Amino acid sequence: IHVDVTKFGNIPDGGGWRYTGKQQGDRNRQATRDRTGLRTKNYEPRLGTCFVHTVIDDYSRVAYAEIHDDEKAVTAVAVLHRAVAWFAERGVTVERVLSDNGSAYKSFLWRDTCDELGIKMKKTRPYRPQTNGKVERLHRTLADGWAYKKLYTSEDVRRGALSGWLHQYNH
Repeated sequence: IHVDVTKFGNIPDGGGWRYTGKQQGDRNRQATRDRTGLRTKNYEPRLGTCFVHTVIDDYSRVAYAEIHDDEKAVTAVAVLHRAVAWFAERGVTVERVLSDNGSAYKSFLWRDTCDELGIKMKKTRPYRPQTNGKVERLHRTLADGWAYKKLYTSEDVRRGALSGWLHQYNH
């Protein structure tokens, strides 16, 4: 399997600027800031980031993804456990995992978990994303087909749409 994390900016209540335009998008950001109270030191809205942990099978290209609020090693390991179980339900035995050199994948926790699961770790060359091209292409497809495909009126709506999109992608 290939694993990686991609990041998308959270969507403000009412929709983002890609569909509502710059002026309305700024108003939506301000309204979300006023509702949540999250702002930078310059009082700019702080909407946060959506981290999508993606796993794709090297042979069949079947994809698994989860959305989290961070990309820490603990989160990546939890995603790996659930992904291995998910693939096992579909008859796929995970023997190797290919990842980039992100901090989560260089951690001792990641190494120990792979050993525990009997998975051989492989790393890409630094600054060479082409090596992990299958998951990188999945990220582009995710962006075009799910994250920015249509108007989402909030981040919760977009996050809820991921499972349906993944089902359509896999079938």
